Amino acid sequence: MPRYKLTIEYDGRGFVGWQRQINGPSIQEALETAAKAFCGEKTISHAAGRTDAGVHALAMVAHIDLGRGFRPDTVRDAINQHLKPAPIAIVACEMVNDDFHARFSCRRRAYEYRIVNRRAPLALDKGRAWRVSPTLDADAMDAAAQCLVGRHDFTTFRAAACQSESPVKTLDEISAARIGEEIVIRCAARSFLHHQVRSITGSLVEVGKGKWRPRDVRAALDAADRKACGPVAPPDGLYFVRAEYDDA
Repeated sequence: MPRYKLTIEYDGRGFVGWQRQINGPSIQEALETAAKAFCGEKTISHAAGRTDAGVHALAMVAHIDLGRGFRPDTVRDAINQHLKPAPIAIVACEMVNDDFHARFSCRRRAYEYRIVNRRAPLALDKGRAWRVSPTLDADAMDAAAQCLVGRHDFTTFRAAACQSESPVKTLDEISAARIGEEIVIRCAARSFLHHQVRSITGSLVEVGKGKWRPRDVRAALDAADRKACGPVAPPDGLYFVRAEYDDA
């Protein structure tokens, strides 16, 4: 069976997340329905990550198997046609070997969180960024974030409903930087816990507001207690931005 690697962007508003669920429309369901409309086959899509309700993607990677071979550009264009009017688009498609798996072959994943730091409400970015009114100290946020780099027990920054076998994860990179009126938080790791990035972001915003000191983030991490976490950031500003592979 030919296997196709798909790079997908989507606006997560109105969806229950990537994974097919019974309580509402998902990105996975929309993609599989469009693929079936194109080729008449039922197929299962596998993704590099499982974004939550309201979370977006700039370059989610998924793969599907089809019963017969098509040109990759044909697969891209045909599925995009059947995805309309959903805010989902395949931006790239390529044929890959059978041993490629969008989830299990992925060696690192990266997310970005967008904060718009201004008093005025959002017009164009409503639902696509988190507006925070008080002026934030991005340098303090970045300094506080560095204690999270490395292998730690991230229980404090883990959702109660997280299904991961262990709260221990290795965070390869994290940064917070101001770009005009925006503050962008970037994280990269092999894998993440449920709500980990949103939980970390909410705590870093407390530092940016001056309510927490940078060392309070370290104390929260060391507590290994969900109660020590700051407010969890909304899904609006979170984007899956990259999946990295050794070979594809």
